[in-house]
Amino acid sequence: MAEEAEYSIVREVGRGSYGVLYEAVAKRTERKVAVKRTRCSGPESAELALREFWALRSVRRQHENVVRLEECVLQDGRAFRPLDERRRSAGHLLLVETCLKGRSRPEPRSACSLWFVMEFCDGGTMNEYLLARGPAARLNRSFMRQLGGAVAFLHRHRVVHRDLKADNVLVAHGRAGPVVKVANFGLSRVCRGEGNVNQPCFSSACGSNFFMAPEVWEGRYGAKADIFALGITFWAMVERITFRDGATEKELLG
Repeated sequence: MAEEAEYSIVREVGRGSYGVLYEAVAKRTERKVAVKRTRCSGPESAELALREFWALRSVRRQHENVVRLEECVLQDGRAFRPLDERRRSAGHLLLVETCLKGRSRPEPRSACSLWFVMEFCDGGTMNEYLLARGPAARLNRSFMRQLGGAVAFLHRHRVVHRDLKADNVLVAHGRAGPVVKVANFGLSRVCRGEGNVNQPCFSSACGSNFFMAPEVWEGRYGAKADIFALGITFWAMVERITFRDGATEKELLG
């Protein structure tokens, strides 16, 4: 990928269930970027990758508190090509076919992956950033304002995140102080049509348990579920409520 997409991988930054995040450098400009590789070898992982792509591409005007997607590169075996925004592009149809037909591609040489090239956030996740520091009311207020503005912006553009929490928010060091960036849109949905995004339009329960609104568990919810998750995030941030993840042993706010 580094040769084909003109990026050099520097190091691995993080790893999750469906993808790996790397620090990389653009060869032409020597600018630092973040590159996330999401394997699309099965229908579930392909759907998550497509949802993230659709959500980030649907936001035409950038917001400083939403992570910026610079480009998306589809790897099909040993071939690399930018994923076209047009829904009928060959790359897009390949991923949709994987979702609909349940096609699995276990062979490494025929592996299909989506590489997201994004702005690099040097402060890590908001979870890591806050837990490395003592409680600070001024910082809490700043993060609350920024996150509230980001969620309002996403909802105006009909994007519902569905997995808001401190571990899905990144931090960049800005001139006036730390800047938070909402990230990880794999569970997000883009609401079609002209209806009110706050009206119940989703039925699949998803997200992280502690941050899920009651109506999500009931299987009938809309964008207000993001507001509930945002409130829980604020509460955990102010009170420094934490738990230890059983799988990773990582301390998390929530």
